[in-house]
Amino acid sequence: MTPKEVLAYCRENNVGAVDLRFTDFLGQWAHTTVPVSMFGEAVFEKGIGFDGSSVQGWQRIDESDMLLLPQPDTCFLDPFTELPTLNIICNVVDPITFEDYSRDPRFIARKAVNYLKGSGVADRAWFGPEAEFFIFDNIQFDQTRNAAWYHIDSDEGPWNRGTDLGPNSGYRPRYQRGYLASAPVDKLMDVRNEMMQTMIDCGLTVECQHHEVGSAGQSEIDLRYDELVRAADNIMTYKYIVKNVAARHGKSATFMPKPLLDEAGSGMHTNLSLWKEDEPIFAGDAYAGLSQTAMYAIGGILKHAAALLAFTNPTTNSYKRLIPGFEAPINLAYSQRNRSAACRIPVYSTDPATKRVEFRCPDAGGNPYLSFSAILMAALDGIENKVDPGQPLDKDIYDLPPEELKDVPRTPGSLAEALAALEFDHEFLLRGDVFTRDVVQHWIAHKRDQEVESMRRRPHPFEFCLYYDI
Repeated sequence: MTPKEVLAYCRENNVGAVDLRFTDFLGQWAHTTVPVSMFGEAVFEKGIGFDGSSVQGWQRIDESDMLLLPQPDTCFLDPFTELPTLNIICNVVDPITFEDYSRDPRFIARKAVNYLKGSGVADRAWFGPEAEFFIFDNIQFDQTRNAAWYHIDSDEGPWNRGTDLGPNSGYRPRYQRGYLASAPVDKLMDVRNEMMQTMIDCGLTVECQHHEVGSAGQSEIDLRYDELVRAADNIMTYKYIVKNVAARHGKSATFMPKPLLDEAGSGMHTNLSLWKEDEPIFAGDAYAGLSQTAMYAIGGILKHAAALLAFTNPTTNSYKRLIPGFEAPINLAYSQRNRSAACRIPVYSTDPATKRVEFRCPDAGGNPYLSFSAILMAALDGIENKVDPGQPLDKDIYDLPPEELKDVPRTPGSLAEALAALEFDHEFLLRGDVFTRDVVQHWIAHKRDQEVESMRRRPHPFEFCLYYDI
C-alpha cells in the first residue's frame, strides 16, 4: 500500500485508531496509539515521537526523543480491539538527523538484505521459521527474597490422569507422544484453528497447524517462507495473535523454550534459501541435492554457530531445551532428513525451488530481526570464504559411541557460553555495518547483567531438594 491507500483503507473500514508498532532491542513489540483523525499523510514523512530512554536497551535519558515512521506495506486490522484499529509497523529514526536508529532491529535486518544484494551472491534471502509454543490452562509463578516457584496446569497434562475433574475423560497425550495427536486427545484443535484463521485474516500465509510432541498443549503453526524483513515482521504478528487468541479462550500461550521438565522444548526451526535473478542458488548436484554454494553456507552457519546462538537462543532457559534427546540439535553437524543434526536438508520435494537449509537450533524467545540477520551473515561468510562443512552425519547422533561423538562440536551449554563465543567471534556480523560494534557489545552487556547474572545469584528451588540437609 501507499500512504494514500492506507488512509483510504482506514475510511473504508471505519477505523477509529491507528496503532504504531515497533520491536524493541530484545524482541518485544511496543506500541503507541493515535486517533485516526491525527493520522494523515504527513505522519509517514515526519513520524510520531516517543521516549526512547524508556525502552529497554535503547537511549540514554539525555537523548530520549525518537521518531516512529510508519511503513505503509505492513498494516493490518487488529483482530482483538473493540474500536476498529489499524496496526502498522514502524521504523525508528533520529528526530534531528532523520537517520535510521542503529539499535532498531528492523534497520539491522534491512541492512543485512542490502549487504546480501551488494555481495553479488544473491538478491533475495527467504526465511521460513517454524515456531513452536505451549498453550496452558493456568500458569502461576513468583520470585521473592524468600520464595521462588512456578506451577503450570493443562487439561492435556498427563499429570491430570488421576485428578477428579468431575468427570475426567482420560483422553490425554502421553509424555512425549503429542505429535500430530487427534481429538479428543488433542483438545486444542479449535483454538489453533482460530489462531490460524486470524493469521490469515491479518495477511499471513499459513501452511499448516498441528499438535506438537509435548503432551501439555504444545503446538505449531507454520507460516510460508518470506523475504527476511517480512519474515521477521510476520513472526512478531504471529506471536501477537497466538497470545491473544489463547487469552480470549481463558488460556495462556508461551514461547518460552523449555517450560516443562522432561517434555520437548519449543524451538523455531529456521529454513533459509538464497535466490538470484529469480533462480534458487541452493539447488544443485552436491550432497542432498544442494549446490556448492549451499554447502559453503552450511559451513558458515556451523563455523559461527556458538556465536549465532547468542542471538537465536538468547535466554537462559534456551539451554534447558538444548540437551540430549527431545530432537534438540546439540551437535553441530549437518545431514539430510536427520532431525538430530543442527543443520538439516529437508527432502520432502525434489523441486529446486524448495531446496533449503534448516537451522534447527533457534527458538522463538529472541528477536527475529536479529536472529535472521545473524544467520544470513554467517551463511554469507561461509559462501564468501568457501568454508567446508566437512562430512555429513547421516546417523542418529544420540546413539553414536563416545569415540565417534568426541570429535563432533557441540552447541554452548549456557547463555553465558554463547555470549562469550559472540564476544570472541563477531567480525562476520560487522561486515557492511550490518551489526555495529555498539549493537554487539550492548547485547552482550545487557544479557550478562540482566539475565545471566540475575539468574546466577538467585537460589534455585531444586537446590533445596539437593542441598538443604547437608
